[in-house]
Amino acid sequence: MWLKTSALVIGLATLSPSINAQTNDYFAIDDIFQLEYANDVSISPDGRYIAYIRNRFNDMKDNTERSVWILDTASNQHYPLFDEGDAYGNLTWSPDSKRLALTSNRKDSYQVHVYWLNQDKHAEITHVHESPSQLAWSPDGESIAFLMDVPAEKTDFEKKVKRPTKPEGADWGGQPIVVQEAYYQSDGQGVLKPAHAQLFTVPATGGSVQQLTTGAFSHSGPLTWSHDGESIVFSANRDKDWAYEVNDSDLYAVNVKTQQLTRITQAPGQEYAPQFSPDGERLVYLHSSDEPVPYHKGELWVMDWSSKQKRELQSELDRSFANPQWNGADTIAVQFADRGKTVIASVSLDDEFTRRADDVSGTYVSRPYTMGSFSASNNGAIAYTQGTPYRPADVGYQASGDETQTLTQLNEDLLGNKKLGKVHEITYNSSYDDQPIQGWYITPPDFDEDKEYPLIVEIHGGPHLSYGPHFAAEHQRYAAEGYVVLYVNYRGSTSYGKDFAMLLDGNYASEYDFADHMSGVDAMIDKGFVDADNLFIAGGSAGGIATAYAVGLTDRFNAAAATNPVINWVSKVLTADSSIGQITNQFPAMPWEDLDHYWKRSPLSLVGNVSTPVLLFTGENDRRTPISETEQFYQALKLRHIDTAMVRVPGASHGVTHRPSHMIAKIEHALAWFEHYKK
Repeated sequence: MWLKTSALVIGLATLSPSINAQTNDYFAIDDIFQLEYANDVSISPDGRYIAYIRNRFNDMKDNTERSVWILDTASNQHYPLFDEGDAYGNLTWSPDSKRLALTSNRKDSYQVHVYWLNQDKHAEITHVHESPSQLAWSPDGESIAFLMDVPAEKTDFEKKVKRPTKPEGADWGGQPIVVQEAYYQSDGQGVLKPAHAQLFTVPATGGSVQQLTTGAFSHSGPLTWSHDGESIVFSANRDKDWAYEVNDSDLYAVNVKTQQLTRITQAPGQEYAPQFSPDGERLVYLHSSDEPVPYHKGELWVMDWSSKQKRELQSELDRSFANPQWNGADTIAVQFADRGKTVIASVSLDDEFTRRADDVSGTYVSRPYTMGSFSASNNGAIAYTQGTPYRPADVGYQASGDETQTLTQLNEDLLGNKKLGKVHEITYNSSYDDQPIQGWYITPPDFDEDKEYPLIVEIHGGPHLSYGPHFAAEHQRYAAEGYVVLYVNYRGSTSYGKDFAMLLDGNYASEYDFADHMSGVDAMIDKGFVDADNLFIAGGSAGGIATAYAVGLTDRFNAAAATNPVINWVSKVLTADSSIGQITNQFPAMPWEDLDHYWKRSPLSLVGNVSTPVLLFTGENDRRTPISETEQFYQALKLRHIDTAMVRVPGASHGVTHRPSHMIAKIEHALAWFEHYKK
C-alpha cells in the first residue's frame, strides 16, 4: 500500500503541463510566468509624480522580481528608476516632492536609499544591521524616521548557561536555540531571534542613526511627524503583558531631541495608523475595539492636536476603514471593502462622504482576493492599484474631481491576446437560514450555454477576508480547462459589515458555512449548464478547512483538493504562529478548558464519514497551518482506505503559491486530481 501511495504522489508531480488539449488562445501554464502587476503605489505630495513597484515573475529564478518606476502626470513620461533585480519597498516622497526614499537590498543588506529626481542621483543613507521599514520624512525634509528591529538582551537564564570551550577546528553540531518569548515564530521566517521594533531617525543626506525608543514592547507604524518636527507619533503597546493583549494598543508621541514618551490615547482597544494633517493641527487615526471576537471594525477618528479633543467620522457606515491619508487641508482619503470590492472614499471634516473609486484590485494574482492600496496627495489627487476581473493591477490616477485614468497597461501584450473565462455575479440565499450570499462564477472560454460543464467551488481563506470580481490566475486556469468556477463570500467574509462577519463567530468551520457553499452549488446546477455528476471542491487555508469539513458532511463531490488545511484545532493552535491571537479571538476558552468545542470544529471529528477522494497540498515550512495538520488527515484517510494524495512543497510556507512554479503546481495537481475522478 505504501508503495502504491508513493507512486501516485510522484506521478502527480511529473504530469504533462496541460491535461486537456487547448488552443493558444486560452490562458495556459506558461502564461503565469508572463504576468506583471503594480503595487506599493506612492504619489508625491504635489500630485505630479507617481512611484510604484512593478512586479514580474522570473521563470529562471522562480521568484518575483521588483523594479521601481516613475510616472510624471504632467508630461506623461513613464520610466524606470531601479531595475537591477533587487528588492524594493517603503516608497516615500519628501515633503517638497523632489526626493524619493525607499528601502532596498541593492548592496546585499536592506538599507534606506534616497533618490533626487532633478539631479537623477541616488545614495544609500543608512548602514544598519537590520531591515528598516515604515519610512517617514520630517516636515523640513532634513530627516527620515523609520522602524527597525533591535535584538533583545539575553535573559537571566541564558546568561547562566555554561558552554564548553570549542577546540580550534572542531566540527560541532549547531548550538541549541533558547526560546522564551511568547511570539517566537513567524510563518515564512521560522523561529525568530528575540528582537523588538524601535524608532530611529537618520539625516536625509546620510549619517548616524539615532534610536528614539527602547524596551521589550510592541512598536508599530506608520509613523507621522508633528508639524514643528519635534515629535513623532506611532502606535504601541508598552504594557508588560503586551504579547497577550492582542487587541490593545495606544498612540504615543516621542520627542526627537529628548526621547521623552507621551501617551496620546488610552481608549480600550487599538488606536493605529496615525497621520498629521498638512498644517499639523489635526491627527487622523483608526480605532478598533478590544472585544475577544474575530472581526473588529476599523473606525475613523480625528483629533485636534492642541486640545486632544477627538471625534469619530462616518460612525454610521458599517464598514471597516483602512489606510487614512490627508488628501488636502480638510479632506481625508480612506479605503474600505464593500461587497467584494475595495473602495476609496473622501471624508471631509464636516463628515461629508464621497465615493471616488471601487476598482482597487489586482495585487494578489493567484486568487481573486479583495486587495489593493492607494496613495493620496495634498492637492486632492489619488493614485492606486487599479484592476479588473481580466487584468492584474495597473496604476490608476484620479485628479481632484476628475475621471480616473489608467496610466499603465502592464499585461495587455499578454492577456489582450487571450480568451479568458467570463466573470459573472451571482446572489442566492443559504439553505441554513436564508442569509443572502453574494458570489461570482467564471464560465470557460467559448462557453456554450446549451452544454453542461463540470463545476469547481473554490473557497477563500481567512475566513474573515473576501473574494470579488478580480483577476485570478488559478480560476482562469480552471476555466481554460473547461470548468465552471464558483467562488462566494460565505458568512464570516468581510466587506458586508459586522453582523455578517460575526455569523461565523464560534462556528468556524461548521454546518453553517457548509450550507452557504452547497446552496451555491445548487443555484449553479439550476442554471442548466452545470453537470451535477461532476462536482468538485477546493480551497486554501480557511478554504482548505472548509473543504476538509465539507467532505465529512457530504459525498456529492467527485473529489476535493484542500490546500493548507487545519484538521485538528487543538494541535493547530498549540503549534502555529497565530496561537495567542487565534485562541483569544476565535475560541471561547483554552483547548484544555473546552475540548468539545475545538473537536467539533475540527474536520478530523468527521473523518469517519469521508468517502470523497482528497488531495492535500501544503508547504513543508508552513507555520500558520503546519504540515502536521495535513499529515494527520492523510494518515487518517489512509487508515480508512480512502483515496488520498499528499503533495508536500519543499521550502514553502503558508504562502504556498509565493513562487510562480508552486502556484502552477497547486493548480495543475488539482486539475489532475479532478480529471482522475471526473465521470
